[in-house]
Amino acid sequence: MQADHFDQQKLLALAAEDVALAQLAHRKRTLPELAAVEAAQEAQRALMDDVVRAETEVRDLDREQKRLEGDVDTVRQRAARDQSRIDSGGATPKEITGLQHELESLNRRQADLEDQVLELMERREAADAALATAQGGLAGAQADQEQAEQRRDAALADIAEATGQHQAKRDEIAGTVPADLLKVYDRVATQTGSTGAAELKARRCQGCRIEFYGTELASYRNADPHTVLRCENCNRVLVRTAESGL
Repeated sequence: MQADHFDQQKLLALAAEDVALAQLAHRKRTLPELAAVEAAQEAQRALMDDVVRAETEVRDLDREQKRLEGDVDTVRQRAARDQSRIDSGGATPKEITGLQHELESLNRRQADLEDQVLELMERREAADAALATAQGGLAGAQADQEQAEQRRDAALADIAEATGQHQAKRDEIAGTVPADLLKVYDRVATQTGSTGAAELKARRCQGCRIEFYGTELASYRNADPHTVLRCENCNRVLVRTAESGL
């Protein structure tokens, strides 16, 4: 294949833009800001679980305290009725004796229930503190995530801007390359997953880094300047320059 030597030179500029675009794509995939957002999200999920557990504990303690306080009220009401019967004077001595025994039992039961209520109140205080701590941690994690997302978005915006600039430059260069030569370049770039051309510098292909010797080097040296050379190893278009060492 033949192509003007200066058109072949344009392939190096095209390859440089492709390298820049590939680097930007790799940077976009491997942004540390992406990992930071994921870590912040994971921390927030863990703290959300802590909040849910703490809220559940508080609700459970509230229900238990309400139940115990209801039991205390029931005991008090029963004791009040017994005391009222004793005070009314309408009970027989035997009934009074029975009521007095029941009052003693009710007083013990009330004291026991009130002790349980006090214990629950202490547990509730600790649960409230744990909930406040979890909620504070969650708020901090949410703030961290927002900051991480802002840094990620800023980095992605920078990449998008640079990608747009390099893509525009690539399109500009590609528009000046003859269609048949550009077709070869693009096909090889697809095959290599990188670029379709490389500089022949110091007798070495700058694409695959292989060095040429003997008859292969002589064939490159003796080739017409407009002949499109190809690397025997990576198949890229070999672009000759003043530094090719031929």
